[in-house]
Amino acid sequence: MIRIISFLLLATLLPLAAQSAPRSGEESVKPGINTRYLDPELQVDEWLKRFEVESREVFHKREEILKACGIKPGMKVADIGAGTGLYTRLFSNAVGEQGWVYAVDINGRFLEHIQARAAQEKQNNITTVLCPQDSISLPPASIDFAFLCDVYHHFEFPKTSLASLHQALKPGGRIILIDFIRIDGVSNEWTLNHVRAGEDVFRQEFEDAGFRFEARLDLPGLKENYCLHFVKPE
Repeated sequence: MIRIISFLLLATLLPLAAQSAPRSGEESVKPGINTRYLDPELQVDEWLKRFEVESREVFHKREEILKACGIKPGMKVADIGAGTGLYTRLFSNAVGEQGWVYAVDINGRFLEHIQARAAQEKQNNITTVLCPQDSISLPPASIDFAFLCDVYHHFEFPKTSLASLHQALKPGGRIILIDFIRIDGVSNEWTLNHVRAGEDVFRQEFEDAGFRFEARLDLPGLKENYCLHFVKPE
């Protein structure tokens, strides 16, 4: 049976959109970046057309990305900013019956969709987690691996959010961070306006949060995105 965790109440997806104000007092690094995703009337079908299409690089190269994640049977995995659940479903198959996947998002509409799809495909090792904007809302030392794909630039309160991720990851646990390449004079206007910082800044923020940088993974076919591997030191 698929379990549901909300940051307010167990076994409920109400409210359908998480809070926008941080509990920690951290100032927003990009106010309004998640306005669309906080809409309680969000239409998942519209996002399926954007997220799960061959023209989207991280969808087209999903098998290569999955392989790079190094998921093993029995692992506990967090898909942070799960959206329509593309990678949640892939991770569910990869961890097997003895593993578990936490699909974490700030909008319950996405989580409802993930639930329904998982039930349809009999993927019974998925928990959906409705989180606020400044926490991933997972228990301490509960996950072996965290995956953030084209979502970290949406972290409006990165210091507090990364602190919660650091707490949730087991010692020796790994992170794969995929985000858009942002280079002034090179990247397109959408990326420059939408993504608040480039790779070096994001890497430093993860290191400042206590994660050790392991490698920049060169994945064939990724031209718009980069892929970074971090570890929580033991």
